[in-house]
Amino acid sequence: MNHGTGSHGTGQTGPTGQELEAKIMELLAARAASATICPSDVARALGGEHWRHLMEPVRQAARRLVDAGEVEVTQRGSVVDPESAKGPIRIRKAR
Repeated sequence: MNHGTGSHGTGQTGPTGQELEAKIMELLAARAASATICPSDVARALGGEHWRHLMEPVRQAARRLVDAGEVEVTQRGSVVDPESAKGPIRIRKAR
């Protein structure tokens, strides 16, 4: 179901995985090397007021970037496996 929110048209319901990954990297590039971002930062940047439905796609994009060695997912400052992480996570550049 397309609610017509956004400029993607063509029946697409939101940003692609590639767009989500690019936004994660863009937001991280704008911060200090040790800084983290919240998945909601990415979702809000791309989804505007309709950001909540993007939370799981953002987490999936972060998992792909972990697999590619680009980022790490943390909880309470410690690196965690994004496949098994439950609850709030943060994303940072891989070290």
